[in-house]
Amino acid sequence: MSITGGLILFATIWFLVFFIMLQIRPGSQAEAGRVEPGTPPGAPADAQIWRKAKLTSVVALIVWALIAAILLGEFISLRDIDWFNRLGPEAELGE
Repeated sequence: MSITGGLILFATIWFLVFFIMLQIRPGSQAEAGRVEPGTPPGAPADAQIWRKAKLTSVVALIVWALIAAILLGEFISLRDIDWFNRLGPEAELGE
């Protein structure tokens, strides 16, 4: 995996984890008992975005490290997921 590939993989994992983290205990304004004028009652009372972003970074780093280790350790290769044989036959070492 190249450096660019690793960064793209990390960014993708980070955003996926972040969107999941945003849904964990959002705490609406209606539940808190104070709805700001002009906002819907279901809007978050205290979203804690920075806290969730920091936690997302930690979780994403762990997930990324696991996936990178699997890819770099060649436990799973491109040929393992080539279900339609589009890569063609594997070349022999002596050829």
